[in-house]
Order: sequence, then structure tokens, then C-alpha cells
Amino acid sequence: MKIEVWSDFVCPFCYIGKRKLEMALEQFPHMKDVEVEYKSFELDQNAPIYSGESIHEVIAKKYGITVDQAKANSIGVGEHAASVGLTFNFEDMKPTNTFDSHRLAKFAKEQGKEKEITENLLYAYFTESKNLSDIDTLVEIAEASNLNRQTAIEVLNDKAAFANDVRIDEGIAQQYGVTGVPFFIFNQKYAISGAQPLETFVGALQKVWEEEHPKPQLVDLSSDQSGAAVCTDEGCEIPEKE
Repeated sequence: MKIEVWSDFVCPFCYIGKRKLEMALEQFPHMKDVEVEYKSFELDQNAPIYSGESIHEVIAKKYGITVDQAKANSIGVGEHAASVGLTFNFEDMKPTNTFDSHRLAKFAKEQGKEKEITENLLYAYFTESKNLSDIDTLVEIAEASNLNRQTAIEVLNDKAAFANDVRIDEGIAQQYGVTGVPFFIFNQKYAISGAQPLETFVGALQKVWEEEHPKPQLVDLSSDQSGAAVCTDEGCEIPEKE
């Protein structure tokens, strides 16, 4: 089974949805037969790099609400995150453009470290309040994900490196009609939009698995069920002769 996940590194529900999927997989008896692939999606391709504004100020401007209203909204999101074991530090978050972090993630995928870099970038932004548009910060995250430091520097300094890979993911998302993340596609057949309840992910895994591995349907050719000599847990019964 293959699960494709479109997400952005500054999307709170992407981190929450990722954790819920992982929790569902922990309950899934066939977890080792599931491949999870992360896809790039920028919530705002034109977002500026971190300017010093708080996440509350940025959200207030974007949605036309007050800073206090933005803070109140963040409390609910933080509680949702805590329910799946995550800690969000909204007061120190550094809202920024994520294109370079997506390029770094594509480099990590090439090196077989996609799982590590995805978790580390999300943790760095939401819990550690790191600036994901700062090259030195991204290099540190790359090293923590067991990537070569010098190669990571070269990739990040070359603005064309892995840029096309990011744009391809975003183009596919557009073809699917994806307008928000997280967005999960199971075997290119079923989709889940958003950080849905845990049981939704559990049910999706089970449904897709059962479709791929249907139970055999037998045609009973017994001529006479009533006259069958069978044994059950209640004993063996020999049919009476007519």
C-alpha cells in the first residue's frame, strides 16, 4: 500500500495529521507493507522570508482579524496538537517562506532520509521555533537528519537544485484539485483531506488493505448439507441412513 502526503512545513494541521497517520499505522497489523511518501505543497508560494513579525500578527493580517483573535485561535490548535503528543510554541514561531525547506526535503528523499527530514523540519518550526528560511538553520537540520553538511550547503545555495521536484509535486496537487493540506492519497484511489480523527485513518488503512487482499470466496459443491458427516467443536455427527 502506498500513501502520498501533501503538506507544508509551516502548516500546523500537517504536523498533527502526520502524527495521526503514524498512530494509525502503529495499530495496523500490516504496517511494514505500507509506504509513505511526502509531497511538497506551499501554502503561500509568495510568502516572504521571516521578517520579525509574530505568527499572530501574520495571521491577523491575512484573515482580517485582531491579534488577540489570532492568539485565541492558536490556543485551540495547540490543544489539538497536544492531544497527539505534540508541543507547539506559537509565541516564538517564525512564519516564513518554505521553498528552500522543500528543496532540502527533496534532496533528503534522494538520499533515503525523507522520513527523518520531514519530522525534523516540522519539529524545528513548531516546537523549537526555528527559522526555516535561514540557510544555517536548514544545514543544522540536514546534519541532524544524517545528511552530508557540505552537500546540503551546496544544494541550498543553488536555488535551482531540486526546485523542479517541488514544482512537480505542486503541479500534481493542482491536477487532483488539492487546495488545502494535509492531503492524503491511498493507492491513488482514496483521499483524506485534513487532520481527520484517528479512526478515519485506521478505517482507511483497513479498507484499502481488504480491497488489495480480498478473502477467497468459495462455491460450495456439497450435494446435501443436511446429510453431511462433519465434526464441529460440539462433536462429530454421523448422518442417519434413510
